[in-house]
Amino acid sequence: MQLIDIGANLGHESFAHDRDTVLARARAAGVVQMVVTGASRSGSHEALALAKAHPHWLHCTAGVHPHHALEYTDEADAELRALHADARVCAVGECGLDYFRDLSPRPAQRHAFERQLQIAADTGKPLFLHQRDAHADFVAIMRGFDGMVGPAVVHCFTGTRDELFECLDHDWYIGITGWLCDERRGSHLRELVRHIPANRLMIETDAPYLLPRTVRPQPAHRRNEPMYLPHIAEELARDRDEDVALTAANTTATARAFFRLPAVGDSR
Repeated sequence: MQLIDIGANLGHESFAHDRDTVLARARAAGVVQMVVTGASRSGSHEALALAKAHPHWLHCTAGVHPHHALEYTDEADAELRALHADARVCAVGECGLDYFRDLSPRPAQRHAFERQLQIAADTGKPLFLHQRDAHADFVAIMRGFDGMVGPAVVHCFTGTRDELFECLDHDWYIGITGWLCDERRGSHLRELVRHIPANRLMIETDAPYLLPRTVRPQPAHRRNEPMYLPHIAEELARDRDEDVALTAANTTATARAFFRLPAVGDSR
């Protein structure tokens, strides 16, 4: 299988001591490309630095997660726009709304989200979106940019059936993580993933978060890694009642088209 991890937080401090080994394990597991998530001002710079260090294999996003919305100043906006001038930055985000943790005031979250949607409108780049317990406001803000922004993926989808179908009605893409494997809070996704069209479905680890609970043996450190992406693909294929080779081929093709990634071996 050849797989693309559309969301890996490889700049996270937990990878600082063994990042090269983590990358080697991912490659050995069949992960042929990864999109490194930029989720803050500093994190977006780190994500691009990693993409530059591993050309054609790593790409990245640049954005400010709602947890960091208070850092979204005019200077931050200019910083992000400068990062997006680099072709290795293939999407705007991670951006959106998070009313579950509320680590930033909601007005600040909405402001930062709207500013980043404007970057997407201005650059034509796709969107890498975050939404948790904020569906109504999230959809309302996105509707304000109808016809202005390009394709969008709702990263790490964990919502309800109604929320899924509303996202699909807007032609948004869906990112599935190891949350699918969590019997405590993700079991509803087992049925929902059957309804996601193949050309709207992508997979991601969100490493180092969301280690799939069905991985055996479970690592003692509990850190998720991109090498577990095949496990997510296998679980997803079982729930969709399709061969894992088909799930892998479809999610990889969809991710490559969505993020406009070069084919493996392409020197661009």
